Amino acid sequence: MVRDADISAPTRVRRFLSRFFVVVVVALAIEGLVATFRAVHDDASELLYVAALLGSVGILLAAWGVFIHLNRSAEELEPEAMQEAQAEDEKLKP
Repeated sequence: MVRDADISAPTRVRRFLSRFFVVVVVALAIEGLVATFRAVHDDASELLYVAALLGSVGILLAAWGVFIHLNRSAEELEPEAMQEAQAEDEKLKP
């Protein structure tokens, strides 16, 4: 097994949540871009919903930034776990 149970659970959770936020924010941003072009070409009355979607993407992006900022201080508290997690990433690279 590639992953060891030595890495602390909070470090794993923080890394997983950060990667999850990336996927969600990118997916919603692409959906907002597609919806914008569709609304401009088909029905301009849907632009309000597109604006709400893109606004929520902005809020999620800001929340992700706060999460990363708070994460930095947590990584300083347990630097060994973070180094082990980064070494684990190196093992998974092809």
